[in-house]
Amino acid sequence: MAAEEKTGTGRVWKYGDNISTDHILPSRFMTQVEPHELAANCMAGADRDFAKKVKPGDVLVAGYNIGYGSSREQAPQALKYAGVSAVIAKSFARIFYRNCYNVGLPAISCREFVDEVSEGDLVEVDLKEGSITNKTTGKSYHFIKPPEFLLDYIQLGGLIPYLEKLMAQGVKKERGHTCLSEKLLVTSDYCRTSEVGKRKSEKRDRNVPQKIN
Repeated sequence: MAAEEKTGTGRVWKYGDNISTDHILPSRFMTQVEPHELAANCMAGADRDFAKKVKPGDVLVAGYNIGYGSSREQAPQALKYAGVSAVIAKSFARIFYRNCYNVGLPAISCREFVDEVSEGDLVEVDLKEGSITNKTTGKSYHFIKPPEFLLDYIQLGGLIPYLEKLMAQGVKKERGHTCLSEKLLVTSDYCRTSEVGKRKSEKRDRNVPQKIN
């Protein structure tokens, strides 16, 4: 398979550390299941106007520990349905990171990019090459590119379409278990080198997400 090389080009919406899943999609909206409903309330816990401002292809940028708290899969779904093409952060909560890929949303760790990018910059992400280009400044950045099967997730739209494809290809159940186990080991190694689950050493106030203009 050949994953699409680029997620597209979009504007940056930049936030700080400790954006939890409750900031991304507050619990009061958890009864909503339709894509347009989730999209309409995306980032409501941190930026009430986000859903009105974001455009298809835009990129969400954050600091350390994005996605901590509840493991709700609706949080990355809300971002995806709102049009966000990728989440780039200094570090991710582990479950949120996997949920992003499970719903077909790229999650990328690149500290230098986060430090230097400004809100409103136009950026292009190339998952296949592991690069980010800031079209506004002309500077490029590199990150550890995802394993091939996670690129498959993005191309197909997430974990479920990926498994459906395997089943449609006639993969035997026993072989499927072995295949998935091996892929989980690959993912574990990738997570350990991609700032997933790592936290900044100094103490932070988890109750106050930071908005960076």
